[in-house]
Amino acid sequence: MRLLVFMGLLYLCYRLLKSWMLKDKSSQKAAFENKTGKIDDVMVKDPYCEIYFAKRDGVSLNIKGKDVYFCSKECKDKFLEKNVNK
Repeated sequence: MRLLVFMGLLYLCYRLLKSWMLKDKSSQKAAFENKTGKIDDVMVKDPYCEIYFAKRDGVSLNIKGKDVYFCSKECKDKFLEKNVNK
């Protein structure tokens, strides 16, 4: 009988600990989602290789007052070579 009571108490402790841990994670998740609920980045198209990438990961270049974004420094350099030689 004592063993059953002990097992019952152990199970209740397990359930309380588990619910406490999940509650903590869900509140952290909700706080994270509130901070990032809006779109934090925009996808742009590379004018040289024509692939889409996150604007924040791109390499920028200002051409005639307009910002142009490239997926890499190599694409930026190739774009400049191509347009300078014309």
